[in-house]
Amino acid sequence: MLKQQLNFKLSQKLSPQQIQLMKLIQLPTQAFEQRIMQELEENPALEGGKEEKDILENDNFDNDEYDDYDDGNDVIETEINVDDYLSDDEIPSYKLSANNYSADDEEKETPFASGTSFNQFLLQQLNTYRLDEEAFEIAQFLIGSVDESGYIRRDIEDIVDDLAFTQNIYTTKEKIEKVLEIVQELDPAGVGARNLQECLLLQLQRKEDEPSVKLAIQIIELAFDQFSKKHYKKLISKFDISEEELREAIHEIEGLNPKPGGAYSGNTRVIEHIVPDFAIKIMDGELELTLNGRNAPELHVSRDYSDMLKGYKEAKEKSKSQKDAVLFIKQKLDAAKWFIDAIKQRQQTLYVTMNAIMHYQEEYFLTGDERKLKPMILKDIADKIDMDVSTVSRVANSKYVDTPYGTKLIKDFFSESMKNDQGEDVSTKEIKKILEITIAEENKKKPLTDDKLAKILKEKGYPIARRTIAKYREQLDLPVARLRKEI
Repeated sequence: MLKQQLNFKLSQKLSPQQIQLMKLIQLPTQAFEQRIMQELEENPALEGGKEEKDILENDNFDNDEYDDYDDGNDVIETEINVDDYLSDDEIPSYKLSANNYSADDEEKETPFASGTSFNQFLLQQLNTYRLDEEAFEIAQFLIGSVDESGYIRRDIEDIVDDLAFTQNIYTTKEKIEKVLEIVQELDPAGVGARNLQECLLLQLQRKEDEPSVKLAIQIIELAFDQFSKKHYKKLISKFDISEEELREAIHEIEGLNPKPGGAYSGNTRVIEHIVPDFAIKIMDGELELTLNGRNAPELHVSRDYSDMLKGYKEAKEKSKSQKDAVLFIKQKLDAAKWFIDAIKQRQQTLYVTMNAIMHYQEEYFLTGDERKLKPMILKDIADKIDMDVSTVSRVANSKYVDTPYGTKLIKDFFSESMKNDQGEDVSTKEIKKILEITIAEENKKKPLTDDKLAKILKEKGYPIARRTIAKYREQLDLPVARLRKEI
C-alpha cells in the first residue's frame, strides 16, 4: 500500500562556488597551475596577466535587462548536484587520490620515461648465447617471469605447467633448471634467483677466490638461518673461526645487492618533483612566512567580453540572437569572477592556516629540533583560525613548506600527545626522536631490548609501556635488538 507524507528536515548543501574553492585548496602547486591553465582554455572571459583596471568594478551593468529573458523553450542550467561531489563515507575521497587530485580532474598528458626495460636488457644478453630453439623459448619464458627485484618467485613445477598450457612446450623440471642456470649467468649478478639465499650465493660465486669469500659462501650455503638471525657465537663455533674472520666474511656479504634488478628497473620510473607551497625563513631571530608566487597568479576578466555587455546595454533594438549571446557572455563572466574570487580565497586560506601552524610550532622552526615539536591536532589549528577541520586537513595533507631544515610535508607537524612524568603533554614525535637517538647511540655489540628501552625512556621522564616502544620502533623502521647486533 502506497502512502504520501510530508517530512521536514534541515540539511546543509554547499554552493558550486564553495565546492570550487574546496577543490582548489586541496590541490598542490603543480596541479593548481594545471587547473588554472584548464580554466583559461575553457573560459574565454578569463585572461592571465596584469590589467590596469578592473572592468567589472568600474562599469556597473544593469543585469535585469537580460536576467529576465526567457523565450519559454530554453532552460539555462544554473545549479549542479552537490551530492555528486560529496560523500558520506568516513574517509573523504581526496585522501584516497594520489597527490590529492580531485576525482574529476582530467590528466591531459601523461609523461613516460623512455629507455630499455629490465626484461629487454636481459633478453639482449640472452641473444649472445647459442641455444637450441626449445631452450631459447624456455629462457625467454624464465626472463619474462623475473620481477623488478630480479627474482623468479615461482616454483619450477608451476613453470613446467605454464609452458605446456601457454607455450605448447612440454619439458621437464631438470631441463628448466639447466636453462635457469644460463639465465642466472646474465648481468646483474644474482638475477634469476628464487630466494635471497640463492641470490647472495650467485653473487659470491662471481667474486675472487679469497678466504673471506669462501667463508661467506659456506655461511650462506650451510648456516643461512643462523646468519640471518645474527647468531654470531654459533657461527664462530660451527666453522671454528675467529671473530675477525667472521667480521671479514660478513663484510663481504653486506656488500652484496639483495635486489639485483632494483637499481636497473628504477631508472624507468617517473620522478615526482616536489614544489613547496610555502617558505619559512628566520630573519633577525623572527620567523617569516611567504606563499609561493606560483600560488598567486594574476588573472582578470576579459575586457572584450565586458565591452560586449556594454554594447548590448547601449543597443536600442535587441534581437533574440543578441539576447542568447548575452546570456552566454554573462555566464562566462560570472564563472571568471567566481574563479578569481576562489583563487584569492585559496591564497588567504593557505596563508592563514600555515601562519597558525608556524606560530604554534615556533620553537621547532627556530631550532629545527624535532624534540621541540608540540602536540598538535587539526582541531587545534582549526580553532585558532576559526575554520573547519576539513579545511585544515586539505591544506595539511597535500602541501609542502620549505624550511631552513629541508622541505617538509605539513601534515608531518601534526602529532598526538602523551603525558610525561610531570603530567605535561608532549608530542609522540618528540618521544620517537628520543627513541631513535637512544638506539643510534647504543652499543651495537649489546643492543638494547624493548624492555631496556622502556626503562631508559622512563628515566628520561617518558613512562611508556614496552608494547608502545615496539610500535614506535616499527614505525621508525628499526629492527628488534637481535637484528641490530653487530660483531
